[in-house]
Amino acid sequence: MERKTKNIQGYNVDILTFQEAVTYTMLKLSKQEGMHIITLNPEIIELANKKSEYADIIKKADLVVADGTGIKLALRLKGVKQERIAGIDLAKELMKVSSKMHYTVALVGAKENVVQSAKRKLKIDIPKVRICYTHNGYFSIPKSEEIVEELEEAEPDIVLVALGAPKQDIFIDKCRKKLPHSVFIGVGGSFDVWAGEVKRAPKLIRAIGCEWIYRTIKQPKRMKRIYKTLPTFLFKAIIDSVKDRPQKN
Repeated sequence: MERKTKNIQGYNVDILTFQEAVTYTMLKLSKQEGMHIITLNPEIIELANKKSEYADIIKKADLVVADGTGIKLALRLKGVKQERIAGIDLAKELMKVSSKMHYTVALVGAKENVVQSAKRKLKIDIPKVRICYTHNGYFSIPKSEEIVEELEEAEPDIVLVALGAPKQDIFIDKCRKKLPHSVFIGVGGSFDVWAGEVKRAPKLIRAIGCEWIYRTIKQPKRMKRIYKTLPTFLFKAIIDSVKDRPQKN
């Protein structure tokens, strides 16, 4: 499948459906090509704009999906109707599909009790899932060599990394040379949801694109970060969309 992308504030976003994202990833797995999936949102773009290393990682990713509602809106301003592809949903669907093909999964991130609880509950939800490795997220990138070596030995087909941005994607970039055939995806706080530590927004709220509001209400500490990032991002999105319009002769 040939990638079709649209540039948002300097970062290419893949234009595809949820099912196409799953199909594309499974095709990569079947060919043992490996890939890095970025679940893009406005916060990630703002972080990348301040950290060139992170920006470079995003720009060379194999798939960049529109996770945040803000990304979906920015694309709409450019005339592109793109559905939101939440990292947590994509990761779980990949586990469901891959379990039927005997692919293995590694979980890296969150607290030790959370990652273990997530593992147990995922095995209940997806009985055939093969989780071959787990490790909590309490380590620094410079001290992650041992974890990379353990992952190399475990040889997982899919690696889900829940360290938050930008740490999760920097860690993934560090791993890829050792595990060139694995599919990596950063999943933020997904382990907490799967473990039952954090309740996700109801489906109706997610369907209308207001999950971020629900999460902010449930986690007030996010308020300062979200409302500092979102207005700036939307202003830039409007300017970006105007620049993108064809010039009249």
